[in-house]
Amino acid sequence: MCRGLESLPTTCLERAKELKARFGCIFQKPDLSHKMDKLSRVTPEECMKWRESFDRLLANKHGLCAFRAFLVSEYSEENLAFYLACEDYRNTTSTSKLSAKAKKIYEEFIGSDAPREVNIDHETRAVTKHNVDQPSPSCFDQAQSKVYTLMEKDCYPRFMRSAMYCELTRSLSRKMAQRVGGDEKTRK
Repeated sequence: MCRGLESLPTTCLERAKELKARFGCIFQKPDLSHKMDKLSRVTPEECMKWRESFDRLLANKHGLCAFRAFLVSEYSEENLAFYLACEDYRNTTSTSKLSAKAKKIYEEFIGSDAPREVNIDHETRAVTKHNVDQPSPSCFDQAQSKVYTLMEKDCYPRFMRSAMYCELTRSLSRKMAQRVGGDEKTRK
């Protein structure tokens, strides 16, 4: 009876996703205080290095944690989750596990009914679907590259301008100033 979302015209699917995004702002944003507590060990210097490049941010465990918290607050964490799943997939050494992992990633992030669908074009989606049918370590490369570019050009600059990042750098600078002030008092 129900043929699934594939039977709907593309414009209907796009409209449904647009409505989902709009109604998402009605719901309360998640509490991120516990995630920000994890960042208390970050140094101001480390935090400032994240500005150098998106790769530097992703390579730093605290940077990755802060960026993920930002994406969660904007309801777009699926992009980072997909990117990291692809990295894990590419590093899979067991060829027997490639097929199962590929199908899982496809169903979670790329398929038409994917619960955490990433924003990629139709052509990339089709190429990726074909690649998953014959999995190799590089079968998600094109889709991962598109999502990486989207995060680098859109999400990363917004993160760098966000209140979350600004507050993190301010609080780290205050902590550093307090430590320096405390050290000077103990020397006197």
